[in-house]
Amino acid sequence: MLDSVYSMLALVFILVACVELCDAATVVDVYRLIQYDISGVPFGSRLASLNHHAGSLHFSPGADLSRTVVMIPVRELNISFVTEYVSRKHPLGGMLFLLPEIFRLENGGGGKDVREKEVVKNVLLELEKLLVHAKLPYPVYFAFENDEIDAVLDDVKKNDATGQPATATTGGYKLVIPIAEPKKVASPTITNIQGWLQGLKADGDANQLPTIAIVASYDTFGAAPALSVGSDSNGSGVVALLEVARLFSLLYSNPKTRGRYNILFGLTSGGPYNYNGTHKWLRSFDQRLRESIDYAICLNSVGSWNNELWIHVSKPPENAYIKQIFEGFTNVAEELGFKVGLKHKKINISNPRVAWEHEQFSRLRVTAATLSELSAAPELLESTGGLLDSRHFVDETSFIRSVQLVAESLAELADHTDEVIMQHEVLDGMFTFYDSTKASLNIYQVASVTFDLLLLLVLGSYLIVLFSFLVITTRGLDDLISLFRRPPSRKVEVSQEKLANDNYECVMV
Repeated sequence: MLDSVYSMLALVFILVACVELCDAATVVDVYRLIQYDISGVPFGSRLASLNHHAGSLHFSPGADLSRTVVMIPVRELNISFVTEYVSRKHPLGGMLFLLPEIFRLENGGGGKDVREKEVVKNVLLELEKLLVHAKLPYPVYFAFENDEIDAVLDDVKKNDATGQPATATTGGYKLVIPIAEPKKVASPTITNIQGWLQGLKADGDANQLPTIAIVASYDTFGAAPALSVGSDSNGSGVVALLEVARLFSLLYSNPKTRGRYNILFGLTSGGPYNYNGTHKWLRSFDQRLRESIDYAICLNSVGSWNNELWIHVSKPPENAYIKQIFEGFTNVAEELGFKVGLKHKKINISNPRVAWEHEQFSRLRVTAATLSELSAAPELLESTGGLLDSRHFVDETSFIRSVQLVAESLAELADHTDEVIMQHEVLDGMFTFYDSTKASLNIYQVASVTFDLLLLLVLGSYLIVLFSFLVITTRGLDDLISLFRRPPSRKVEVSQEKLANDNYECVMV
């Protein structure tokens, strides 16, 4: 009997050894690749939940990666690998891109960081452009490097170098993000903010004064929405507008220094999406206000340039207001020691694509121009505040000179605020967005296992049959049946004499 019991215990230990165990767990913040539709066409990562083993770029040729999440440090990114898997639609369990620590907003720059940024910059630009314009049927996430995730990656590389990728039978690491799949955002809203400074006329009738509008769009678009802060595009334009507004509010606070123009300041939403917020903002204007605008100056990406800025216009350069804008900015730029160029691009009213913010004004016959460091109009959803557009890539000196240029060019004409208006509108239906951009990644270290689930079931059945056979052969069938009988109940008899007292005893019979 003892021999049979030992045999049974040995099988129990085998079964325990077969169970997939979790040796350790690590939780890190991850940021999902954007998911969106344009006119019903899907783009970006189409899945969010994740539960696969981790792998690296050191996998064996021809390996099946359909249930593997490939961990890819941007420092050693093989862009050809990503291009091949994206363009040829090879099956993947998912991708996890590891960004250097210098891309964290709270981290400052340094000599070493500057060199590292230049090495990573071009690769990351190409990667982001590839990812946002592709449809990926698997989860794609971004995370920042740290000691914990670096240690995991080192172990994964060692495991892959052996030629045996992590599976349920070989162990390794499992990456888990247990979140619900994202849902469409039915009615994304846009918010426009405007400020108004009244000028001063000799007769005191400020309502009849002409108006100059200073406008900047504040929305961003990038591969990972939670990481796309848009420090240059268009954070620099927004901050420049706010600083100009502050300076002119001081100037206009004194009637003796108040200009002969009204100044309208506008922070608009939906910039990457055909400047949809600007369109709705202008449509909300009273016709008299819109007609009173002599011209509008739109600020876009003015925080990272060398020696030249550009003024982009839709109306011919011979237009009187265009001449006034260009000559004013050119004169101030010469005094500050740099150049301002002029770019004229006609707009096609029938084309829904809006390349510059000033084009929304031009479509309503309002003279406008865009001041930008970009010499040409970007493509749709490009140069709109991606992963690289952080404060570490903005040149402080360039930004200060941009503010000086705008402020001094307007100094003789206009400026600032005594009322603020919030307007909420609904974004046009061309763009569809999905929720869920940040999540927690659970990394589980999995112990190596020997048998799969089917083998566990077979061994369990064998153990039960063996145990029953041993009991029958050694002690008989009756003893085996008695093991499963319900034990007899134990009756309790209470002495009648004791019931009369408050304290009584229970006698077990």
